[in-house]
Amino acid sequence: MVKVAFVCVHNSCRSQMAEGYLRKLGQDVFEVYSAGTEDYPEVKPKAVEAMRLDNVDISQHYPKKLDVLPSDLDYLITMGCGVECPFVPTKHREDWNLTDPSGGPLEDFIETRDLIKMRVVELIERVKEERH
Repeated sequence: MVKVAFVCVHNSCRSQMAEGYLRKLGQDVFEVYSAGTEDYPEVKPKAVEAMRLDNVDISQHYPKKLDVLPSDLDYLITMGCGVECPFVPTKHREDWNLTDPSGGPLEDFIETRDLIKMRVVELIERVKEERH
């Protein structure tokens, strides 16, 4: 299994959406995690709703801190939060540079969700290609 972690500041929106998609679409290849650098009380309700509209349930997800990440990650993906990650060992690191929809209408969350889904699908295809 390829271990992937999505990291953001609060682990309350974009990183949770990415985790939800990779769990659903890449479950045969990936072990997926998400975490944040700061505490936050909940996953944003509009993020949960946007994902529900695309038949992905993240309603049971909750924000987690970096200490939940395994020490042997294959991919660490930051979501464009300007987050400075403390050293997290990984074989590959990339930033997806996504705008935070927090505070905006549901449509903003849906737009971000669709970009995340596209990137997750690209990641799945790239990793499967590299493994062959």
